[in-house]
Amino acid sequence: MNDEIRAREVRLVGPEGEQIGIKPFREALQMAIDANMDLVNVAPTAKPPVCRIMDYGKFRYESQKKEKEARKNQKIVDLKEVWFRANIEENDYQVKFRNVVKFLGEGDKVKASVRFRGREITHAAIGQRILDRLQKEVADICVVERVPKLEGRSMIMILAPKNNN
Repeated sequence: MNDEIRAREVRLVGPEGEQIGIKPFREALQMAIDANMDLVNVAPTAKPPVCRIMDYGKFRYESQKKEKEARKNQKIVDLKEVWFRANIEENDYQVKFRNVVKFLGEGDKVKASVRFRGREITHAAIGQRILDRLQKEVADICVVERVPKLEGRSMIMILAPKNNN
């Protein structure tokens, strides 16, 4: 920017984006000073380097404002976990099912786990049936990111919401 530019000649772009042409560095800097603006090197690797006459403070302010707006609009996807038991009763299943639907509706991923205690692990097919039932019931609002898989004493499945764009 301004005096930090180390080039004899620069390709000059005006404040409104118009091409002025190749000018000696001192002449380009004087034009920027006369316009009460800054000379900013926008393409230092070009031959000759491309410089633009602009209000650098205003440019930085507007770019920070755009970044802040982009951060505000982005959605952070959380991973919510819902635990099931191998011998879960129907009403308990319905409560957990509603939680899964709520989390998916909010745009979060859901980790559905069936935890086995003691000798329940020998009947892993029961846990598989619970996760398969859950998968069928929420198939219209989500996609299965990871199929049910036994890890230690838990069977885990990950569901992600469908993009409705």
